[in-house]
Amino acid sequence: MPKIKTHKGTAKVVKARKNDYKIGRPGSRHNTGDKPASANRKNRKGSNLSKADQNRLKNII
Repeated sequence: MPKIKTHKGTAKVVKARKNDYKIGRPGSRHNTGDKPASANRKNRKGSNLSKADQNRLKNII
């Protein structure tokens, strides 16, 4: 049986934690000077993946 390869693009974006996966917020990469400061602060925290997405990503990370 061949090994399952890691999807490198996803592995660079998603960090595995103890019980869930951490992923960055959308809209936090560029044009941050035009956005409100409150939006930039919220984007720093990141967010968690939903349970449905976690089950999809289990095999590729």
